[in-house]
Amino acid sequence: MAMITARPWAACAALCWGLGALPAPPCMAQAEQIAQAAPESSRASLVRYLDTQAGTMLAQRRRQLAAIATPSQAQARQAMVRARLLALVGTPAHGVPLAARVTGNARGDGYRVENVLYDAQRGRHVSANLFLPTTGQGPFPAVIMAPGHGLSGKLGNYSFAANFARNGFAVLSYDIVGEGERLEHVDASGKSLGERPTGEHSLAAYPALLNGEHVARYFIEDAMQGVDYLASRPEVDARRIGAFGCSGGGTITAYLAALDPRVQATASACYVNDFAHLLAAIGPQDAEQSIPDFIADGFDIADWIELAAPKPYAVISTTEDMFPYAGAQAAVEEIRRFWSAYGAADRLAWLSGPGPHGAIAPMGDRIVDFFRRALGPTAPALPFTNLKPARDEDVRVTPSGQLATSGGSVTLADLARARAQAIAPTRALGAAALRAAITRLARVRAKPGAQPGAAADAPVESTVDGLTIATTALQSEMGPLKLSACLDSGATPRRVLLLLDPAPVDAQAAPGGRLRRLAADGWAVVALQTRGADGRGEIKHSLVGDQDLLALRAMLVGRTLPGIRIADTIAAVDWIARRFPGLPVTLDGVGTMGPIALQAALLDTRVSAVRLDAAPVSWRAAVSQPRARELPANAIPGVLAVYDLPDVIAALAPRRVDIVAPQDPLGAPLPEQDFHKLVPPQPHVHYHATAMRAAMPSQGQP
Repeated sequence: MAMITARPWAACAALCWGLGALPAPPCMAQAEQIAQAAPESSRASLVRYLDTQAGTMLAQRRRQLAAIATPSQAQARQAMVRARLLALVGTPAHGVPLAARVTGNARGDGYRVENVLYDAQRGRHVSANLFLPTTGQGPFPAVIMAPGHGLSGKLGNYSFAANFARNGFAVLSYDIVGEGERLEHVDASGKSLGERPTGEHSLAAYPALLNGEHVARYFIEDAMQGVDYLASRPEVDARRIGAFGCSGGGTITAYLAALDPRVQATASACYVNDFAHLLAAIGPQDAEQSIPDFIADGFDIADWIELAAPKPYAVISTTEDMFPYAGAQAAVEEIRRFWSAYGAADRLAWLSGPGPHGAIAPMGDRIVDFFRRALGPTAPALPFTNLKPARDEDVRVTPSGQLATSGGSVTLADLARARAQAIAPTRALGAAALRAAITRLARVRAKPGAQPGAAADAPVESTVDGLTIATTALQSEMGPLKLSACLDSGATPRRVLLLLDPAPVDAQAAPGGRLRRLAADGWAVVALQTRGADGRGEIKHSLVGDQDLLALRAMLVGRTLPGIRIADTIAAVDWIARRFPGLPVTLDGVGTMGPIALQAALLDTRVSAVRLDAAPVSWRAAVSQPRARELPANAIPGVLAVYDLPDVIAALAPRRVDIVAPQDPLGAPLPEQDFHKLVPPQPHVHYHATAMRAAMPSQGQP
């Protein structure tokens, strides 16, 4: 039976590594006991840090908004916000030929429906229903209507669209990408592979992000082209077009009204909130709603609404919404002050009522009345009633019910692949320029050897079968950075391996775990707890993983998960340099930590060799596929216009790089011939199809 002993690390000064840690002061005893009883995950501490940063930025913004009191000040703010948001999201393509066609029609009580296809971009089709009144004299005022997040897409808006039409409006109700008849990830039978609409949005978001784009741009294009289509119809008065949507549709409606001056009246339901309340509750949500640098650049959700001032605008909220009602109230108070700067507070309405997220049908009469007052249809008012098509297939635009299986459409994955090819650098950067690019793009706030040398917590160690494991934590502004070290108790270490593995450190240090196996091969092994990988997060799609919303949270305040983790890795190397002076250090990046290991090693020349285990080796390869696995863990905005992982591998020469069982974008093994299509053969790069002995050469020579 193995003999296990446990004692404070501070009592082990005789060990060869000489950590020199001091016992915790007696006054900290109670706090230490509490921390040990309920330790905070690194994800929780990271979220707390990011939210604190957001709070500081949002407070500064509130002070700026409070000073706006005149039309000229409001206009100056709008001009600045519009220009910067277009830079963050990308300028939507506009004026593309609509190539519109009607594929069918149906009738209801007081309205008729045309099933329509139009192009958002050439070859990228949008499925829609055009509702037209059958009584009254046109041209009619019109409303473009975006659906919330749901597989039914525009079908879920049928009742609202029909009620508007009965009240004298032309209505274009369209499918958001990834919903209704626009599912982009389907099998041969038309069944969704997106798992949920927001899953499709997340699958599309990160390839666009790597290319330096934002997926919201394409949602906005769909809507703007829809306004073009309405304006092209003789039944529509193009001077009286409004926009309406709920939930995810409320988001796109707000974006459209902010950026398209043709929209004369707007109602956004179950979207308007403020980040102070949202971050404290459910956090950032879907990919198209979360824009890198948005909070860092001084913006909040209300900025989208305020760009439409002083036109008629209705904010619609439900009291039991998952988006905090108090956040909606705070946002409306600010928005009303902004409209007041124009002397137009009476044009802003806040319609609220009981119910959960999206339960706005009880407010149907009030919503229709808002648009009647704003856009002035001549038809008499009719009460809101629940309406459905006689048959769902009567309002189907495509023969099969899906564009993907009815002749197809250009997809967001197609656009991302073409973009990645178009922006590929023609020449690789030199090592110095590449280091600067990594620091800038990943937002790395660390320099090798320049860490403040924060004291580690008093570590605890145990010895099992001649191997000593000690666990400690480095203190940082983002919370503790947990480390576990393992080595042969009876030997003097000659080399150190810094293990970057998404698995929790405690699991790696357990009997039979990776730390013990590596230490038995002669390494002094230090395992770094990947910040944010412990704890759990909402999963929008199984391929995207549970770090999606954490990555969005970081990017909102101008940080990135890769940049945070690269800085953590450098801090761990600093710690190793103090505790094991003069010993060569090898970085071992496992899975999604492989790209982190490569970039950290290039920034930190104290790293003598790099090993990747079951890791991806190219972002461009991921973007070239319709779907890719766990991109949020290492995606860097705009990186593919500057460098890819093979560039980092090449720049590490002559330091040895061992690539063990590399993975393709879906996590399958990457054969050697396919690996070398991505990473050309080089003397310092060594491919291994299967696991190799851990005791590889740790110096820069092959």
